[in-house]
Amino acid sequence: MPGTADPVASADEVVAFAREHGLPVAIKAAFGGGGRGLKVARALEDIPELFDSATREAVAAFGRGECFVERFLDKPRHVETQCLADRHGNVAVVSTRDCSLQRRHQKLVEEAPAPFLTDEQNERLVEASKAILREAKYEGAGTCEFLIGVDGTISFLEVNTRLQVEHPVTEEVTGVDLVREQFRIAAGEALSEIPPVRGHSIEFRINGEDPAANFMPAPGTIRTLKFPSGPGVRVDAGVEQGDTVSGNFDSMIAKLIVTGATREQAIQRARRALTELEIEGIPTVAPFHRAVLQEDAFTAPNGDFRVYTTWIETEFSDTVRNLGAAGTAGESAEEMATERVIVEVGGKRLEVVLPAALAAAGRARAGGPARRSGRRSGGAVRTASGTALSSPMQGTIVKVAAMNGDEVAEGDLIVVLEAMKMEQPITAHRAGFVRNLVLEVGAGVSAGTLICDIEDAPIPE
Repeated sequence: MPGTADPVASADEVVAFAREHGLPVAIKAAFGGGGRGLKVARALEDIPELFDSATREAVAAFGRGECFVERFLDKPRHVETQCLADRHGNVAVVSTRDCSLQRRHQKLVEEAPAPFLTDEQNERLVEASKAILREAKYEGAGTCEFLIGVDGTISFLEVNTRLQVEHPVTEEVTGVDLVREQFRIAAGEALSEIPPVRGHSIEFRINGEDPAANFMPAPGTIRTLKFPSGPGVRVDAGVEQGDTVSGNFDSMIAKLIVTGATREQAIQRARRALTELEIEGIPTVAPFHRAVLQEDAFTAPNGDFRVYTTWIETEFSDTVRNLGAAGTAGESAEEMATERVIVEVGGKRLEVVLPAALAAAGRARAGGPARRSGRRSGGAVRTASGTALSSPMQGTIVKVAAMNGDEVAEGDLIVVLEAMKMEQPITAHRAGFVRNLVLEVGAGVSAGTLICDIEDAPIPE
Protein backbone atom coordinates (compact mmCIF):
# COMPACT_ATOMS: atom_id res chain seq x y z
CA MET A 1 0.00 0.00 0.00
CA PRO A 2 1.23 3.56 -0.64
CA GLY A 3 2.86 5.35 2.30
CA THR A 4 5.28 8.13 3.16
CA ALA A 5 9.00 7.38 3.15
CA ASP A 6 9.65 9.85 5.99
CA PRO A 7 7.64 11.10 8.97
CA VAL A 8 5.09 13.81 8.23
CA ALA A 9 5.49 17.20 9.87
CA SER A 10 1.84 18.11 10.37
CA ALA A 11 -1.78 17.10 9.95
CA ASP A 12 -1.84 19.14 6.72
CA GLU A 13 0.60 16.69 5.14
CA VAL A 14 -1.66 13.79 6.15
CA VAL A 15 -4.62 15.55 4.51
CA ALA A 16 -2.59 16.08 1.34
CA PHE A 17 -1.62 12.38 1.30
CA ALA A 18 -5.26 11.35 1.75
CA ARG A 19 -6.38 13.61 -1.11
CA GLU A 20 -3.80 11.99 -3.40
CA HIS A 21 -4.13 8.34 -2.39
CA GLY A 22 -7.63 8.17 -0.93
CA LEU A 23 -9.22 7.24 2.39
CA PRO A 24 -8.99 5.57 4.85
CA VAL A 25 -5.44 6.34 5.96
CA ALA A 26 -3.43 5.06 8.91
CA ILE A 27 -1.42 7.54 10.98
CA LYS A 28 1.37 5.53 12.58
CA ALA A 29 3.85 6.74 15.19
CA ALA A 30 7.39 5.86 14.10
CA PHE A 31 8.27 4.87 17.68
CA GLY A 32 4.84 3.40 18.45
CA GLY A 33 3.92 -0.17 19.13
CA GLY A 34 1.25 -2.34 20.68
CA GLY A 35 -1.46 -0.25 19.03
CA ARG A 36 -0.27 2.96 20.66
CA GLY A 37 0.20 5.85 18.29
CA LEU A 38 -1.87 4.22 15.54
CA LYS A 39 -5.04 5.99 14.36
CA VAL A 40 -7.21 5.34 11.30
CA ALA A 41 -8.88 8.34 9.64
CA ARG A 42 -11.91 7.67 7.45
CA ALA A 43 -12.83 11.34 6.88
CA LEU A 44 -10.60 14.32 6.08
CA GLU A 45 -12.07 16.39 8.91
CA ASP A 46 -11.01 13.75 11.47
CA ILE A 47 -7.33 13.88 10.53
CA PRO A 48 -6.16 16.83 12.71
CA GLU A 49 -7.55 15.38 15.94
CA LEU A 50 -6.33 11.84 15.15
CA PHE A 51 -2.86 13.13 14.22
CA ASP A 52 -2.64 14.95 17.57
CA SER A 53 -3.88 11.87 19.42
CA ALA A 54 -1.39 9.53 17.73
CA THR A 55 1.44 11.92 18.61
CA ARG A 56 0.33 12.26 22.26
CA GLU A 57 0.01 8.49 22.74
CA ALA A 58 3.43 7.84 21.24
CA VAL A 59 5.11 10.53 23.34
CA ALA A 60 3.44 9.22 26.51
CA ALA A 61 4.42 5.60 25.83
CA PHE A 62 7.74 5.93 23.97
CA GLY A 63 8.99 9.51 24.36
CA ARG A 64 8.90 10.27 20.61
CA GLY A 65 5.95 11.38 18.49
CA GLU A 66 7.01 11.36 14.81
CA CYS A 67 4.37 9.79 12.56
CA PHE A 68 4.24 8.12 9.16
CA VAL A 69 1.07 7.85 7.10
CA GLU A 70 -0.06 5.13 4.74
CA ARG A 71 -3.22 3.99 2.99
CA PHE A 72 -5.23 1.73 5.31
CA LEU A 73 -6.28 -1.68 4.02
CA ASP A 74 -9.87 -2.58 4.99
CA LYS A 75 -10.67 -6.00 6.53
CA PRO A 76 -7.12 -7.40 6.37
CA ARG A 77 -5.60 -10.27 8.30
CA HIS A 78 -2.49 -9.44 10.32
CA VAL A 79 0.19 -12.03 9.63
CA GLU A 80 3.83 -11.84 10.74
CA THR A 81 7.07 -13.79 10.71
CA GLN A 82 9.31 -14.41 13.70
CA CYS A 83 12.87 -13.94 12.47
CA LEU A 84 16.42 -14.38 13.73
CA ALA A 85 19.55 -12.98 12.06
CA ASP A 86 23.20 -13.11 13.11
CA ARG A 87 26.31 -11.15 12.15
CA HIS A 88 27.52 -14.03 9.96
CA GLY A 89 24.81 -13.44 7.35
CA ASN A 90 22.43 -16.16 8.52
CA VAL A 91 18.75 -15.21 8.46
CA ALA A 92 15.97 -17.57 9.52
CA VAL A 93 12.19 -17.37 9.71
CA VAL A 94 11.34 -19.45 12.77
CA SER A 95 7.57 -19.44 12.24
CA THR A 96 4.65 -17.43 10.94
CA ARG A 97 1.95 -16.07 13.27
CA ASP A 98 -1.57 -14.76 12.84
CA CYS A 99 -2.51 -11.82 15.07
CA SER A 100 -5.78 -10.67 13.47
CA LEU A 101 -7.87 -10.61 16.67
CA GLN A 102 -7.29 -7.02 17.74
CA ARG A 103 -9.10 -4.11 19.35
CA ARG A 104 -7.82 -0.54 18.92
CA HIS A 105 -5.20 -2.11 16.60
CA GLN A 106 -3.69 -3.91 19.59
CA LYS A 107 -3.45 -7.70 19.58
CA LEU A 108 -5.51 -9.87 21.93
CA VAL A 109 -5.01 -13.38 20.50
CA GLU A 110 -2.06 -14.71 18.51
CA GLU A 111 -1.33 -18.14 17.04
CA ALA A 112 1.45 -20.04 15.31
CA PRO A 113 1.76 -21.05 12.62
CA ALA A 114 -0.54 -18.64 10.78
CA PRO A 115 -3.45 -20.83 9.63
CA PHE A 116 -5.28 -20.97 6.31
CA LEU A 117 -2.53 -19.54 4.10
CA THR A 118 -1.66 -20.94 0.70
CA ASP A 119 1.77 -22.39 0.04
CA GLU A 120 2.46 -19.43 -2.25
CA GLN A 121 1.55 -16.91 0.49
CA ASN A 122 3.76 -18.70 3.01
CA GLU A 123 6.67 -18.71 0.59
CA ARG A 124 6.18 -15.03 -0.20
CA LEU A 125 6.12 -14.07 3.49
CA VAL A 126 9.28 -16.04 4.25
CA GLU A 127 11.28 -14.82 1.27
CA ALA A 128 10.20 -11.19 1.74
CA SER A 129 11.15 -11.27 5.43
CA LYS A 130 14.59 -12.70 4.72
CA ALA A 131 15.18 -10.12 1.98
CA ILE A 132 14.21 -7.22 4.24
CA LEU A 133 16.52 -8.30 7.07
CA ARG A 134 19.45 -9.05 4.76
CA GLU A 135 19.13 -5.64 3.10
CA ALA A 136 19.10 -3.94 6.52
CA LYS A 137 22.05 -6.09 7.75
CA TYR A 138 19.86 -6.90 10.72
CA GLU A 139 21.11 -8.73 13.83
CA GLY A 140 18.96 -10.21 16.59
CA ALA A 141 15.36 -11.30 16.97
CA GLY A 142 12.79 -9.34 15.00
CA THR A 143 9.31 -9.56 13.56
CA CYS A 144 8.28 -8.68 10.01
CA GLU A 145 4.62 -7.69 9.98
CA PHE A 146 2.25 -7.84 7.00
CA LEU A 147 -1.40 -7.32 6.15
CA ILE A 148 -3.19 -9.75 3.84
CA GLY A 149 -6.22 -8.34 2.04
CA VAL A 150 -9.41 -10.24 1.31
CA ASP A 151 -8.17 -10.68 -2.27
CA GLY A 152 -4.91 -12.26 -1.03
CA THR A 153 -2.78 -9.13 -1.53
CA ILE A 154 0.20 -9.05 0.85
CA SER A 155 1.20 -5.58 2.07
CA PHE A 156 4.30 -4.95 4.21
CA LEU A 157 3.66 -3.11 7.48
CA GLU A 158 6.86 -2.83 9.50
CA VAL A 159 9.68 -4.61 11.25
CA ASN A 160 9.51 -4.70 15.03
CA THR A 161 13.14 -4.73 16.10
CA ARG A 162 12.62 -6.63 19.33
CA LEU A 163 11.07 -9.67 20.90
CA GLN A 164 7.27 -9.36 20.94
CA VAL A 165 4.57 -10.29 23.41
CA GLU A 166 3.44 -13.21 21.25
CA HIS A 167 6.87 -14.87 20.96
CA PRO A 168 5.85 -17.87 23.18
CA VAL A 169 3.61 -19.38 20.49
CA THR A 170 6.63 -19.63 18.18
CA GLU A 171 8.68 -21.17 20.98
CA GLU A 172 5.97 -23.75 21.66
CA VAL A 173 5.73 -25.00 18.05
CA THR A 174 9.49 -25.08 17.35
CA GLY A 175 11.22 -25.64 20.69
CA VAL A 176 13.46 -22.62 19.99
CA ASP A 177 14.21 -20.48 23.07
CA LEU A 178 14.06 -17.07 21.42
CA VAL A 179 15.43 -15.19 24.45
CA ARG A 180 18.45 -17.51 24.58
CA GLU A 181 18.99 -17.01 20.84
CA GLN A 182 19.05 -13.24 21.37
CA PHE A 183 21.86 -13.60 23.89
CA ARG A 184 23.77 -15.99 21.63
CA ILE A 185 23.50 -13.60 18.67
CA ALA A 186 24.60 -10.65 20.83
CA ALA A 187 27.62 -12.70 21.93
CA GLY A 188 28.61 -13.14 18.28
CA GLU A 189 27.61 -16.77 17.91
CA ALA A 190 25.92 -18.21 14.83
CA LEU A 191 22.25 -19.15 14.78
CA SER A 192 21.26 -22.51 16.17
CA GLU A 193 19.65 -24.97 13.79
CA ILE A 194 15.97 -24.07 13.42
CA PRO A 195 13.67 -27.12 13.60
CA PRO A 196 10.49 -27.37 11.54
CA VAL A 197 7.17 -26.25 13.00
CA ARG A 198 5.25 -28.94 14.82
CA GLY A 199 1.72 -28.61 16.23
CA HIS A 200 -0.25 -25.42 16.86
CA SER A 201 -0.15 -22.84 19.65
CA ILE A 202 -2.51 -20.00 20.65
CA GLU A 203 -1.75 -17.14 23.05
CA PHE A 204 -4.44 -15.23 24.94
CA ARG A 205 -3.42 -11.89 26.41
CA ILE A 206 -5.01 -11.47 29.85
CA ASN A 207 -5.51 -7.70 30.10
CA GLY A 208 -7.05 -5.68 32.91
CA GLU A 209 -9.85 -4.33 30.73
CA ASP A 210 -13.64 -4.60 30.71
CA PRO A 211 -14.72 -5.98 27.31
CA ALA A 212 -18.39 -5.13 27.97
CA ALA A 213 -17.37 -1.48 28.43
CA ASN A 214 -15.53 -1.21 25.09
CA PHE A 215 -12.39 -2.76 26.61
CA MET A 216 -12.08 0.10 29.10
CA PRO A 217 -8.84 -0.14 31.14
CA ALA A 218 -9.64 -1.16 34.72
CA PRO A 219 -6.92 -0.65 37.36
CA GLY A 220 -7.49 -2.18 40.78
CA THR A 221 -6.51 -4.93 43.21
CA ILE A 222 -6.56 -8.60 42.27
CA ARG A 223 -8.40 -10.41 45.07
CA THR A 224 -8.37 -13.91 43.54
CA LEU A 225 -5.95 -15.33 40.96
CA LYS A 226 -5.90 -19.00 39.96
CA PHE A 227 -4.18 -19.99 36.72
CA PRO A 228 -4.98 -23.19 34.78
CA SER A 229 -2.53 -26.04 34.24
CA GLY A 230 -2.38 -29.35 32.45
CA PRO A 231 -1.05 -30.69 29.12
CA GLY A 232 -0.11 -27.98 26.64
CA VAL A 233 -0.81 -25.09 29.04
CA ARG A 234 1.79 -22.39 29.76
CA VAL A 235 1.29 -19.19 31.77
CA ASP A 236 3.63 -16.18 31.70
CA ALA A 237 2.43 -13.78 34.41
CA GLY A 238 3.48 -10.42 35.79
CA VAL A 239 1.18 -10.35 38.82
CA GLU A 240 0.28 -12.37 41.89
CA GLN A 241 -2.88 -12.57 43.96
CA GLY A 242 -3.16 -9.42 46.07
CA ASP A 243 -1.24 -7.20 43.63
CA THR A 244 -2.64 -3.81 42.68
CA VAL A 245 -2.69 -3.12 38.94
CA SER A 246 -1.77 0.51 38.25
CA GLY A 247 -3.26 2.75 35.61
CA ASN A 248 0.21 4.04 34.73
CA PHE A 249 1.29 1.04 32.69
CA ASP A 250 0.13 -1.32 29.94
CA SER A 251 -3.00 -3.28 30.87
CA MET A 252 -1.57 -6.78 30.24
CA ILE A 253 -1.16 -8.78 33.45
CA ALA A 254 -0.52 -12.29 32.08
CA LYS A 255 -0.37 -14.49 28.99
CA LEU A 256 -2.06 -17.86 28.62
CA ILE A 257 -0.42 -20.02 25.94
CA VAL A 258 -2.12 -23.26 24.91
CA THR A 259 -0.57 -25.79 22.51
CA GLY A 260 -1.92 -28.89 20.80
CA ALA A 261 -0.96 -31.33 18.07
CA THR A 262 -3.45 -29.55 15.77
CA ARG A 263 -5.28 -26.21 15.76
CA GLU A 264 -8.49 -28.01 16.70
CA GLN A 265 -6.85 -29.63 19.72
CA ALA A 266 -5.29 -26.32 20.79
CA ILE A 267 -8.74 -24.70 20.69
CA GLN A 268 -10.26 -27.57 22.74
CA ARG A 269 -7.52 -27.28 25.36
CA ALA A 270 -7.89 -23.50 25.42
CA ARG A 271 -11.61 -23.76 26.18
CA ARG A 272 -10.81 -25.96 29.16
CA ALA A 273 -7.95 -23.75 30.36
CA LEU A 274 -10.01 -20.55 30.18
CA THR A 275 -12.78 -22.24 32.15
CA GLU A 276 -10.25 -22.97 34.90
CA LEU A 277 -8.87 -19.42 34.93
CA GLU A 278 -10.14 -17.41 37.92
CA ILE A 279 -9.48 -13.68 38.34
CA GLU A 280 -11.53 -11.54 40.73
CA GLY A 281 -11.13 -7.93 41.83
CA ILE A 282 -10.73 -6.31 38.42
CA PRO A 283 -12.43 -6.92 35.08
CA THR A 284 -10.32 -8.79 32.52
CA VAL A 285 -10.71 -9.81 28.89
CA ALA A 286 -11.08 -13.49 29.81
CA PRO A 287 -14.86 -13.44 29.03
CA PHE A 288 -13.99 -12.25 25.52
CA HIS A 289 -11.55 -15.13 25.04
CA ARG A 290 -14.15 -17.65 26.18
CA ALA A 291 -16.72 -16.17 23.80
CA VAL A 292 -14.44 -16.05 20.75
CA LEU A 293 -13.59 -19.73 21.15
CA GLN A 294 -17.28 -20.49 20.48
CA GLU A 295 -17.36 -18.38 17.32
CA ASP A 296 -17.14 -20.14 13.95
CA ALA A 297 -15.54 -17.10 12.32
CA PHE A 298 -12.44 -17.75 14.48
CA THR A 299 -12.54 -21.50 15.09
CA ALA A 300 -13.25 -22.08 11.35
CA PRO A 301 -14.48 -25.69 11.63
CA ASN A 302 -14.83 -25.85 7.84
CA GLY A 303 -11.70 -23.84 7.09
CA ASP A 304 -13.69 -20.60 6.65
CA PHE A 305 -11.55 -18.21 8.71
CA ARG A 306 -13.33 -14.82 8.68
CA VAL A 307 -11.48 -12.81 11.31
CA TYR A 308 -9.77 -9.52 10.39
CA THR A 309 -8.13 -6.69 12.34
CA THR A 310 -11.33 -4.74 13.07
CA TRP A 311 -13.65 -7.77 13.35
CA ILE A 312 -14.01 -7.40 17.14
CA GLU A 313 -15.22 -3.80 16.82
CA THR A 314 -17.56 -4.52 13.91
CA GLU A 315 -19.05 -7.99 13.43
CA PHE A 316 -18.38 -9.18 17.00
CA SER A 317 -19.29 -5.94 18.77
CA ASP A 318 -22.80 -6.97 19.86
CA THR A 319 -21.46 -10.12 21.49
CA VAL A 320 -18.72 -8.16 23.25
CA ARG A 321 -21.16 -5.58 24.62
CA ASN A 322 -23.20 -8.33 26.26
CA LEU A 323 -20.28 -10.06 27.96
CA GLY A 324 -20.85 -10.26 31.69
CA ALA A 325 -24.45 -9.02 31.49
CA ALA A 326 -25.82 -12.39 32.63
CA GLY A 327 -23.68 -12.47 35.78
CA THR A 328 -21.65 -15.42 36.95
CA ALA A 329 -22.53 -18.97 37.91
CA GLY A 330 -25.01 -19.07 40.78
CA GLU A 331 -26.11 -15.45 40.40
CA SER A 332 -28.97 -14.21 38.25
CA ALA A 333 -28.75 -11.18 36.00
CA GLU A 334 -31.07 -9.36 38.42
CA GLU A 335 -28.71 -10.05 41.33
CA MET A 336 -25.62 -8.99 39.36
CA ALA A 337 -27.13 -5.83 37.85
CA THR A 338 -25.57 -2.59 39.04
CA GLU A 339 -26.35 1.05 38.66
CA ARG A 340 -24.10 4.11 38.89
CA VAL A 341 -25.67 6.99 40.75
CA ILE A 342 -24.39 10.57 41.14
CA VAL A 343 -24.38 11.67 44.80
CA GLU A 344 -23.08 14.78 46.56
CA VAL A 345 -20.83 14.31 49.58
CA GLY A 346 -19.22 17.26 51.33
CA GLY A 347 -19.92 19.51 48.38
CA LYS A 348 -18.30 17.13 45.88
CA ARG A 349 -20.17 15.04 43.33
CA LEU A 350 -19.22 11.39 43.17
CA GLU A 351 -20.45 8.43 41.16
CA VAL A 352 -21.32 5.45 43.36
CA VAL A 353 -21.91 1.88 42.18
CA LEU A 354 -24.95 0.27 43.83
CA PRO A 355 -26.88 -2.95 43.29
CA ALA A 356 -29.74 -1.97 40.99
CA ALA A 357 -32.34 -3.27 43.42
CA LEU A 358 -30.91 -1.13 46.24
CA ALA A 359 -30.82 1.98 44.05
CA ALA A 360 -34.44 1.44 43.04
CA ALA A 361 -35.49 0.96 46.67
CA GLY A 362 -33.74 4.18 47.66
CA ARG A 363 -35.57 6.14 44.98
CA ALA A 364 -38.85 4.64 46.08
CA ARG A 365 -38.26 5.73 49.68
CA ALA A 366 -37.30 9.21 48.51
CA GLY A 367 -40.37 9.45 46.32
CA GLY A 368 -38.29 9.44 43.15
CA PRO A 369 -39.17 7.81 39.83
CA ALA A 370 -39.29 4.03 39.80
CA ARG A 371 -37.61 3.82 36.39
CA ARG A 372 -33.80 3.79 36.49
CA SER A 373 -31.94 6.63 34.87
CA GLY A 374 -28.62 4.80 34.83
CA ARG A 375 -27.61 1.85 32.69
CA ARG A 376 -27.87 -1.52 34.35
CA SER A 377 -25.32 -4.20 33.65
CA GLY A 378 -22.90 -6.61 35.15
CA GLY A 379 -19.81 -4.91 33.74
CA ALA A 380 -20.53 -1.93 31.52
CA VAL A 381 -19.76 1.51 32.90
CA ARG A 382 -22.35 4.24 32.94
CA THR A 383 -20.54 7.56 32.50
CA ALA A 384 -23.51 9.92 32.59
CA SER A 385 -26.61 10.46 34.68
CA GLY A 386 -28.96 13.39 34.12
CA THR A 387 -26.86 16.43 33.28
CA ALA A 388 -23.64 15.05 34.82
CA LEU A 389 -20.86 13.59 32.65
CA SER A 390 -18.41 11.55 34.74
CA SER A 391 -15.11 9.82 34.18
CA PRO A 392 -15.57 6.11 33.37
CA MET A 393 -12.17 5.18 34.79
CA GLN A 394 -9.07 6.29 36.64
CA GLY A 395 -6.71 8.25 34.42
CA THR A 396 -5.12 11.55 33.45
CA ILE A 397 -6.64 14.36 31.40
CA VAL A 398 -4.48 14.89 28.30
CA LYS A 399 -6.78 17.21 26.34
CA VAL A 400 -9.67 19.54 27.13
CA ALA A 401 -11.71 20.18 23.98
CA ALA A 402 -14.58 22.26 25.41
CA MET A 403 -15.01 25.32 27.59
CA ASN A 404 -17.63 26.40 30.07
CA GLY A 405 -20.49 27.99 28.20
CA ASP A 406 -19.89 26.08 24.97
CA GLU A 407 -22.94 24.67 23.26
CA VAL A 408 -22.34 21.01 22.32
CA ALA A 409 -24.24 18.29 20.51
CA GLU A 410 -24.51 14.71 21.70
CA GLY A 411 -21.26 12.93 20.78
CA ASP A 412 -19.08 16.08 20.74
CA LEU A 413 -15.63 15.65 22.32
CA ILE A 414 -15.33 17.14 25.84
CA VAL A 415 -12.00 15.77 27.15
CA VAL A 416 -9.50 13.03 26.34
CA LEU A 417 -8.48 10.71 29.16
CA GLU A 418 -5.32 8.59 29.18
CA ALA A 419 -5.02 5.38 31.19
CA MET A 420 -2.75 2.36 30.79
CA LYS A 421 -1.02 4.18 27.91
CA MET A 422 -4.20 4.35 25.81
CA GLU A 423 -6.37 7.40 25.14
CA GLN A 424 -10.12 7.36 25.75
CA PRO A 425 -12.24 10.21 24.33
CA ILE A 426 -15.04 11.35 26.66
CA THR A 427 -17.92 12.74 24.63
CA ALA A 428 -21.12 14.60 25.47
CA HIS A 429 -23.95 12.28 26.46
CA ARG A 430 -26.58 14.88 25.54
CA ALA A 431 -26.94 18.19 23.75
CA GLY A 432 -26.72 21.38 25.81
CA PHE A 433 -24.36 23.86 27.39
CA VAL A 434 -21.16 22.98 29.24
CA ARG A 435 -20.99 23.98 32.91
CA ASN A 436 -18.76 23.16 35.90
CA LEU A 437 -15.81 22.06 33.73
CA VAL A 438 -12.83 22.76 36.01
CA LEU A 439 -10.42 19.99 34.99
CA GLU A 440 -7.17 20.94 33.25
CA VAL A 441 -4.62 18.98 31.23
CA GLY A 442 -2.55 16.88 33.61
CA ALA A 443 -5.29 16.48 36.18
CA GLY A 444 -5.74 13.01 37.59
CA VAL A 445 -9.26 11.66 37.93
CA SER A 446 -10.78 8.52 39.42
CA ALA A 447 -13.76 6.57 38.18
CA GLY A 448 -16.88 8.62 38.86
CA THR A 449 -15.15 12.02 38.99
CA LEU A 450 -17.38 14.73 37.52
CA ILE A 451 -16.08 15.93 34.17
CA CYS A 452 -18.76 18.56 33.66
CA ASP A 453 -22.49 19.16 33.56
CA ILE A 454 -24.30 19.56 30.26
CA GLU A 455 -27.41 21.58 30.94
CA ASP A 456 -30.29 22.82 28.82
CA ALA A 457 -29.80 26.52 29.55
CA PRO A 458 -26.64 28.58 28.87
CA ILE A 459 -24.66 30.11 31.74
CA PRO A 460 -26.35 33.39 32.80
CA GLU A 461 -24.33 36.46 31.89
